[in-house]
Amino acid sequence: MKLRIFFLSIALAAGIFSAHAQENWTHFRGSNLNGISDAKQVPVIWNDSTNILWKTDIEGKGWSSPVVFGNQVWVTAATETGGEMSGVCLDLNSGKIIFNLKLFNPESIYGKHDVNTYATPTPCIEEGRVYLHFGTYGTACLNTMDGSTLWKRTDLNCDHAQGPGASPFLYKNLLILHMEGTDVQYIVALDKLTGKTVWKTERPKAVYDRLLPIGKKAYITPIIINVKGRNLLISNGSAVCIAYDPMNGEEVWRIVEGEDSSIAMPVTENGIIYFYPGFVTSADGEKYAELLAVNPDGTGDIAATNILWRFRSPVLQLSTPLIKDGLIYTIDTRNTLFCLDAKTGAVVYSRKLKQKYNSSPLYANGNIYFTSVRGETMVFKTGRQFEMVAENKLPGEVFATPAIVGNSIVLRNERSLYRIISSANTSEILK
Repeated sequence: MKLRIFFLSIALAAGIFSAHAQENWTHFRGSNLNGISDAKQVPVIWNDSTNILWKTDIEGKGWSSPVVFGNQVWVTAATETGGEMSGVCLDLNSGKIIFNLKLFNPESIYGKHDVNTYATPTPCIEEGRVYLHFGTYGTACLNTMDGSTLWKRTDLNCDHAQGPGASPFLYKNLLILHMEGTDVQYIVALDKLTGKTVWKTERPKAVYDRLLPIGKKAYITPIIINVKGRNLLISNGSAVCIAYDPMNGEEVWRIVEGEDSSIAMPVTENGIIYFYPGFVTSADGEKYAELLAVNPDGTGDIAATNILWRFRSPVLQLSTPLIKDGLIYTIDTRNTLFCLDAKTGAVVYSRKLKQKYNSSPLYANGNIYFTSVRGETMVFKTGRQFEMVAENKLPGEVFATPAIVGNSIVLRNERSLYRIISSANTSEILK
C-alpha cells in the first residue's frame, strides 16, 4: 500500500493525469449544457474508500456544481447565514486548494428555503476567466491564473425570496444572467470582458401580473438552440417560456403556461426542445406540472401550434431531464424514474425509487448516472429496458450535479469535493 501511494504521488507530481485534464466541463451540466460526456472509461463503482483519487473539504456550504477548465476545478461557497460568499479553486490532479477567495459580504441578506444555500448558482469558466454568480448578492469575473478580480457587479438585484438558483451562461462575448424574484423578473446580458450591461429584457408584465408574488420567481438556466440557421436562447420562466435573440434580448416566440417557480433547464435533441414550465392548477384544484415537447420553429404565441405532446408530472421539478438517442430520462418529485419516448411522450418504463433526486442526471459510455440527496448514485444502462449497472454511496447530502472530466467524476456533497476514478484508470497510471 505504501509503495502504491508513493507511485501515485509521483504520478500526480509529474502531471501524468494531464492528458485527462484536457477535457473541460465549463457550465452547469457541462460544456454543452446537456449532461452528456463522450468519455469512455468513466467509473461506475465507488464508495468512500474505493476509487477515490482525492477528497477535499470545502469551507462553507453551497449547492453550486463544479466546473473544470484545464487543471482547475471551481465551486462557490457561502456561510450558513450568507454573510460571506467565496470562490474556491482546486487542483484537478491533487485536490489541493489553489484559491479560496472572499468575494462578497452583503450588508442585507434575504431569507432562503431550508434546502437552498447562498451559493447555489453554478459558475461558468473559459480560458483565463471564471464567472461566479450569487444572484442578487453579486457577480464576479476572476482571472484564473492569479485569482485577481477583473470586474464585479452588485447592482443587479431582485428578491429571490427562497434564495438564488439560476446559473450564469456564456454566449459569444456575453455573460447572460437570469434575475427573477418576487419583485422583478428580467434577463440581462453583460459584456464578459468588462461586466457592462449590453442588453436587459424584462419578462412580459401582462403575463406575470396574474401571479402571486411568490409565484413569479424562477431558477432556470437557459440553453441555445439553432433553428434554420438562427440561434435562439430558450428560457422557461415561471409563467412563460420565451425564445429570445441572444444578441439583443428581443423576443421571437412564447408559450404561456405556469403559475409558480420553474427550476429545471430545457433540453434538446433532433431540433425539438423539452422543458418544464411552472406548475398549474386544474379546474378541480389539482396542482401539477408538465413536461412539454415543442417545435421551436415559429414566431409569436406558438402554444396552439407547436406543442407536440405533454407529460403530466408532480409540482416543482428540480432535476433537469437527460435526453439521449430519442429517450428522455427524468425523476419526478415523487421519486419516480421515467424513461419517455422523445417523439411521442409515451412511457417506455418507470421505476418507483426510495430516495429523492434533486441533482440532475449525467450520461457517459452508455450509462445514465442519477445521484440522490443522500449521496447514492444509481448507474443504469441507456435503452428501452431498465438494466442496473451499479449503486454507489458517499456520505453526506448531494444537491449539486457532478461533473465528468478526464474519465473521472467530480462530485460535491454538503462539505467536500471528491474526484472519483475507475480502478482500470488508476492501475494504468500506476504501471
